[in-house]
Amino acid sequence: MSRKRSFPHVTDTNTRLLILGSLPGEASLAQSQYYAHPQNKFWALMSDVIDTDLVSLPYAQRLETLLKNGVGLWDVVAEARREGSLDSNIREHVHNDLTRLLTTLPQLRVIAFNGGTAERLGLKALGDIASNYRIIKLPSSSPAFTRPYAEKKKEWEQLKILTAAPHTSAK
Repeated sequence: MSRKRSFPHVTDTNTRLLILGSLPGEASLAQSQYYAHPQNKFWALMSDVIDTDLVSLPYAQRLETLLKNGVGLWDVVAEARREGSLDSNIREHVHNDLTRLLTTLPQLRVIAFNGGTAERLGLKALGDIASNYRIIKLPSSSPAFTRPYAEKKKEWEQLKILTAAPHTSAK
């Protein structure tokens, strides 16, 4: 079973919403891009959330656009052994230092977990500090989570108000 590593976080001091996945899948690792699998709906879902077509943009512009909208990305798992891409195959994982990252994000109000594994491992890694933020569990954007797109979109759209403009009442 090979060892997989996550990417660097994509954040800046204006990040108000941090979306945490579990660990990049094989397609993402091969392309060194978050959510690179063509069936992963992350970029389409976030397009709906921020009312901007991210899917057609080059990868660097997608990340830039997220940051401009106060959205940051990272993964809960820094590295792990995993055969294939399924979260259920994650073994011997090491957490990313989420608590250290949070100290660098003065505008952060909300942490959203992209899927159940990210939420379970992320809340464990954050411990008591999680209570300082609004926590949102989202249905996974992964094709392995086979809920219809419309159902996923409905839940992801709760992020719209969080990306609209800076505010302090989201806590």
